[in-house]
Amino acid sequence: MLQKMMKIQVIGPKKDLHNVLDLLYAKGTVQLEDASTQVRPGEISLKKMTAEQVGDIAAALTKIGGILLTLPKIRVDEKTVSNTYSTLRAQSQEDLLLRVNSVIDELEPVTKLLATEKSDLEITLTNLTRYEKIIDKIRPLESSLPALEGFEVTVLLIQREFKDVIDIIRNALTEITRNQFELLSADVDETTIAAVTIFNKRYSEQVHSFVFTQNVNEVRLPPEYLGKPFNEIFSLIEAGKTTATDENARVNAELAKISSTWYVELSALHQILEERNQELSVFSKIGQTEYTFVILGWIPKKSLKDTRTALKDAFGGRVLVNELTLTPDEMANAPTFYDNPRFVKPFEYLMKVVSPARSTEIDPSPLMAIFLPVFFGIMVGDIGYGLIILAFALIMKWKFPDRDWLQHLMNILVIASIWSIFFGYFYGEFFGDFGEHMGWIHPQTLFGVELNRMEAIVPFLLLSIAIGVFHVFLGLILGIVNAYTEISCKRHVAKAKKHICEKTGMMIVITGLILVIAATALALPAPLVTTGAILIIIAIPLIIIGGGVFGTFEIMSTVGNILSYARIMAIGTASVILAVVANKLGGMMEVALVGVLIAVLLHTLNIVLAMFSPFLHSLRLHLVEFDSKFYEGGGEMYKPFKKENGGKSL
Repeated sequence: MLQKMMKIQVIGPKKDLHNVLDLLYAKGTVQLEDASTQVRPGEISLKKMTAEQVGDIAAALTKIGGILLTLPKIRVDEKTVSNTYSTLRAQSQEDLLLRVNSVIDELEPVTKLLATEKSDLEITLTNLTRYEKIIDKIRPLESSLPALEGFEVTVLLIQREFKDVIDIIRNALTEITRNQFELLSADVDETTIAAVTIFNKRYSEQVHSFVFTQNVNEVRLPPEYLGKPFNEIFSLIEAGKTTATDENARVNAELAKISSTWYVELSALHQILEERNQELSVFSKIGQTEYTFVILGWIPKKSLKDTRTALKDAFGGRVLVNELTLTPDEMANAPTFYDNPRFVKPFEYLMKVVSPARSTEIDPSPLMAIFLPVFFGIMVGDIGYGLIILAFALIMKWKFPDRDWLQHLMNILVIASIWSIFFGYFYGEFFGDFGEHMGWIHPQTLFGVELNRMEAIVPFLLLSIAIGVFHVFLGLILGIVNAYTEISCKRHVAKAKKHICEKTGMMIVITGLILVIAATALALPAPLVTTGAILIIIAIPLIIIGGGVFGTFEIMSTVGNILSYARIMAIGTASVILAVVANKLGGMMEVALVGVLIAVLLHTLNIVLAMFSPFLHSLRLHLVEFDSKFYEGGGEMYKPFKKENGGKSL
């Protein structure tokens, strides 16, 4: 059901604002509204809080986050973490910022320096490893390279698929250097070719500019390697790698030492600053006078007492909570807060996806939680299928615990599969008629009718239509209740009265049509034809008053809605027929293994269809045939000011 929402003002001295926001953020019960936009006649005009009043939380958060990224993560004792978090969380805004700035002043210069050193060393190691690999591949070319002073050596890495670019480079170098160059190539690996170019240094700028235009990877050897034999270069690279590795280990050791001392406090500070930063992001919604602040927001009625008590305990009489008197339109625009038992939550999700209810409407989620699984169970109605669907849903829930949408859908399947097993017992179905042939189970008899879906097609059709009549009538009654709610709120009174007339007339005319049809078919006493006709005559004016002349066309639409429930019988019958066909085809095969394979494949297909088709048709019966009689939707979901992750995450 939907919780009644209250609109409140929280008023207090400015010095307590940060701590009040802290408390409301921790409670997570108030959806904040802009306190400065709507001022009623006679009320004091409120100014918005400005960015200058927010403080330096965002800058401090960035710096603490940067320090944390520099340090290696370490294992920490959860109790120590919790105690540190609680101690720091209890500090005022001013004291917290003093501590944060003290930590930043002490650690930021050191960690920045070490981070820069570490980055430079890692780049050096990467480059040295790269040089080593390339030189190793082109070392066989060394004997072909001229040893000339004043010449530059450059290595070009070219993808094999673009090897034709080597000829382009050769021709261009001939022109640029006046043929004072050498160009040799060798395979680096299956996908890369290395081209070594030697040219006079005075053409260096022109050569590099041209190479850049060819979009090839140019590797320039450091100056200290130029003119040296490749074996000597290898020795220099190894020495450089050893030095860089040792230096990198020293830097890592220093960072690890800092981390062991500061990691817990830094993590706690980062988490608290993130929370405070989110709190302060709502400053633009807070109103102020010279000495006080005003917070405006929506809160569920059931949470008001607890929140008020928490504010009173924390601030005494300095912070007040006022309940506001709302106009009907304001109440109608209150945020939507679903508050249902756990088994209804998955169906809330379906309603949120379609369109959340308005705060003054009846919540259709509990009704969907009752009827949708029952419709599914009536259609599937097989113990074997129900068990497999149940197992599938539980496996998917276990396999993908972090996907909320899938968890909701699988929870619906779990509930629906239980109803499938329940009705499967009454139908006597276990993989179609397999259970009956084995003597394990038989259809039950109810009111003299054997519940064998292959034979009792007409009784099942009548049952489906009866369900449709009940379901549509329930929707019309709920529509009348919603209309009375509008009248009691003194909102759209004339329109609500017309809705009551139209929906009342619709129930009367449908009742009259049922009596006329049933009596004509001799299912009811003949005099009831007259009673039915009288009801129709009485109902027509009510429908015209409520919906105008065109409202009479809604009669056929409502009749069509009721007849749509015949799909419950049709889909269920189709499912059991396919199951029986699977068993018969399997039994007709001379080779037992082939027969079993055919039966398994057909049953698998039927189970897949059973998971999707009955679910979608049951959902349609609710959203189209049922909800259309009372539900408009279009509400705004309740979004309280609280931690998004629901807790600390140090």
